[in-house]
Amino acid sequence: MAGTRTQADEAREAAVETALARLDLDAKTRLLAGQDMWTLPALPEIGLASLVMSDGPIGVRGVRWTADDPSVALPSPTALAATWDPQLAHRAGVLLAQEARRKGVHVLLAPTVNLHRSPLGGRHFEAYSEDPLLTGLIGAAYVEGVQSGGVGTTVKHFVANDAETDRFTVNNKVGERALRELYLAPFETIVAKARPWGVMTAYNAVNGTTMTEHHHLVNEVLRGEWGFDGVNVSDWMAARNTTGAIEGGLDIAMPGPGTVYGPALAAAVRSGEVEEARVDESVRRVLRLAARVGALKGAEPEVTEPPAEVDGEALAREIARRSFVLVRNEGALPLPPGGSVALIGAAARDARVLGGGSAIVFPARTVSPLDGLTVALPEGSLSYAVGADPSTELAVADKGFALRAVCRDADGQVIGTCSAPNGQIQWMGSDLPDGVTHDCLHTVELTGTFTPRERGPHTLGIKGRGHFVLTVAGTTYFDGVQGTDRSEPFAAFFGDPEPRAVVELTAGEPVEVSLTHTVSIPADAPIKGVGLTLVHQEPRRDPDELIAEAVAAARAADTAVVVVATTELVESEGFDRTDLTLPGRQDDLVRAVAAANPRTVVVVNSGSPVEMPWRDEVAAVLLTWFPGQEGGAALADVLTGAEEPGGRLPTTWGSLADAPVTRVAPTDGELPYTEGVFIGYRAWEREGRTPAHPFGHGLGYTTWAYDSLELDGTTAKVRVRNTGDRPGREVVQLYAAPIEPDAERPARELAGFATVSAAPGETVEAVIDIPLRTFEIWDEKTGSWSFVKGSYEIQAGRSITDRRLTGTINV
Repeated sequence: MAGTRTQADEAREAAVETALARLDLDAKTRLLAGQDMWTLPALPEIGLASLVMSDGPIGVRGVRWTADDPSVALPSPTALAATWDPQLAHRAGVLLAQEARRKGVHVLLAPTVNLHRSPLGGRHFEAYSEDPLLTGLIGAAYVEGVQSGGVGTTVKHFVANDAETDRFTVNNKVGERALRELYLAPFETIVAKARPWGVMTAYNAVNGTTMTEHHHLVNEVLRGEWGFDGVNVSDWMAARNTTGAIEGGLDIAMPGPGTVYGPALAAAVRSGEVEEARVDESVRRVLRLAARVGALKGAEPEVTEPPAEVDGEALAREIARRSFVLVRNEGALPLPPGGSVALIGAAARDARVLGGGSAIVFPARTVSPLDGLTVALPEGSLSYAVGADPSTELAVADKGFALRAVCRDADGQVIGTCSAPNGQIQWMGSDLPDGVTHDCLHTVELTGTFTPRERGPHTLGIKGRGHFVLTVAGTTYFDGVQGTDRSEPFAAFFGDPEPRAVVELTAGEPVEVSLTHTVSIPADAPIKGVGLTLVHQEPRRDPDELIAEAVAAARAADTAVVVVATTELVESEGFDRTDLTLPGRQDDLVRAVAAANPRTVVVVNSGSPVEMPWRDEVAAVLLTWFPGQEGGAALADVLTGAEEPGGRLPTTWGSLADAPVTRVAPTDGELPYTEGVFIGYRAWEREGRTPAHPFGHGLGYTTWAYDSLELDGTTAKVRVRNTGDRPGREVVQLYAAPIEPDAERPARELAGFATVSAAPGETVEAVIDIPLRTFEIWDEKTGSWSFVKGSYEIQAGRSITDRRLTGTINV
């Protein structure tokens, strides 16, 4: 086991061995297979409760995907990494453990510590950074926080799951050195620092072997070299071969009941293909997890007293404002007191607070920028204009819809209902409304009212596969079958919406809406899933007219604040991006407003980089990521100057044309990582290209002087002074640069960082330990870490390009 065993560990191990000895082969193999979408079977004969897992990087979904049981929604993982504050990540973990316990969840399927290899990665927002050290330290603190609350984590997706295109089948060809120095590094840091209770293996293959069967990376590296003693759970439906998976070190094949384990694994043991001792190793790890989370009788859980209660709304607001990155400010922020503000942009009213896919949760409330600024600014000082709508396609039916899901059997009898406030149903496995089973479920009807906020032709449509009937105001607009693509197992959830009705409606007048789906689950479906979404688009007004209205509002105000955003059709699990441009006419909108008002502030609401061709034409640019449920309140805090934006870029922002690594689509099933160790800032520097905003960059509302750098062995002490007129927080960054140039190594790498706070005029000291790994490379010839002796310049500063102090270490 990793780390030193305590007496409590020994007692838990003894309880695990006792339980294991009482199980027969069928019970053991059953325990390694999901019994449904989210749980493992209970084994009452040994006092084992059913282990419950849940999605949850930014909020705990629970086993039911429903707004009837809301979840706190924190800012996206890119935002958490932008705080550069492991303590804050730890507090986020503590809150998520609290939420998990409330929902009866033992294991959180998070954090995602894949790297931002390319800005086009569709799930970029759900990972932390392009840098393995920053990713590893934020991830380790998050894991420690969750597990301090007695809830397990599964660090994912092990490994090199850095894009979405053909993610189920792609073979990523990664050199051993890049694998060790970049992609495995965050996992290694987290295993060493946080002792996670689980990992999740990815869909993809690495160098020809699918990750759920990767004996070398799982058994030899993760378990052997690093001493990982937790469970290895498959990504959902990733396990393909019984013998390959068990020999490759996979403990749990999810979801169930149709998996490669269970009866198939028992048969493989009986036929002599698999040794029972292999099964025992996996069962031992599952029982150890159960013991740790308190699901095994006779074993004391790791945590007997959970941490003090955390205020979820307050923490969500704090993380958001600490994550916002002010990349440009020509004196426009904070807003001058008493001035008038024109707030512009569809996303200012309908905020995008989280990314698409398995990260989605339902918060009890969402504060939009319009909500936040309405509360924070004096009455009469705020105006609002749509300006340009980024939703160029149909989106989830949300604002103005009041919907319920009604389930009926084949005789038309109602067998269950639940709320569906945004017209979206994702029931997977046993996640069904009370009283409903797949055997009796015949139709699901989304039914209720829609009260439009705009007059004119509204478009309604359907996302999903199968037979649908769509009725609006008593008229049936569609009665037929749509969607036949079976290549993507989650097509019903991530597929494209189809427009099916255009209806002339009056603002403020409710109409009845009904979407009925006949449930037909193929006999060979690996998961019994019911997925459908009612989608909607407001009347399309002339874009030039909307921009003209915004320009008029901007001209009449002291400051214009334009909120631009991506949409779920741009950034989501399930597909990669094809460009980094903002959807719709948003770039035109910003340029027009900036031309009308020199004090134009642009707020960028995206989970990952977008191009900002107008960035030099505006007075300020604030990046807010997907800011979570309190995003609008945090935005008001920062714009008014009640708080300063605390974030620094965890990833380089630049144009796609200049980005050094952009290939995310495989050819003939293979995606070669030809760039080796040069991704992110390493690659930008090597190519000699200048990004829009460099790694580590971010401005606050005060100024800092870097007074001294003192090096004692591998410990750096950096003294910084707040030279401004208000309190502030600074992220002190250290970079290590080999003095002897080496084309095979990056010019410099992040070697450590620390966050410090100081009052005006105050001097504070950041103490940063530089890890020994900074001075090592992976030697592919010897298959081991190699210490590179010589001189290194240690550079302290505010970003990778804003380096203020230097010192030398000889190693």
